[in-house]
Amino acid sequence: MRLVLAIAAAALLPVAVLAAEVAGVKLDDKIRVAPNAPELVLNGAGVRTRFFVKVYVAGLYATDRKTTAADALALGGPKRFAMVMLRDVTAPQLTDALNDGFKANNSPADQERYKAQLGELTAIMSSLGGAKKGEVVALDYLPEVGTRVQLNGEAKGKPIPDEGFYRALLRVWLGENPVDADLKKGLLGQG
Repeated sequence: MRLVLAIAAAALLPVAVLAAEVAGVKLDDKIRVAPNAPELVLNGAGVRTRFFVKVYVAGLYATDRKTTAADALALGGPKRFAMVMLRDVTAPQLTDALNDGFKANNSPADQERYKAQLGELTAIMSSLGGAKKGEVVALDYLPEVGTRVQLNGEAKGKPIPDEGFYRALLRVWLGENPVDADLKKGLLGQG
């Protein structure tokens, strides 16, 4: 009887059913980054580890699931890269890691091309003053808006235009020299 009740209750759950639990963090299978945006699906998720310390759980959302970095980066439309902090992180730790990953995964020409946008993103991330354990930092891309930073669902700073910049930013995690190879595999659903 309990099994029947559990199955009946599960049928009544809303559409945003939890798809993954990584390091104790539950991630939704589907989300919307804006009211009129298409529904995004969880492409994959994993843990960012630095020197054996778990820093955050990350989830990559897109309109379609892709299992290769090239396909994920080429996919157009809205996207979200979300980080759920597993520990407190200072603003310099956030920005230094982003800048180092950006430099390691983009050509000198792209680094120069997106220098102003990366500067804007760094300023926004610095203005957060860091991120505390349990907080969610989301980097969204909306075609009509650009790259948007959110902290716990609240927009921070001005959107940064240019889809090419968002692709260059995603290379921090999906590029040839990702900040964490195991995280890259997880984000691509390979982990």
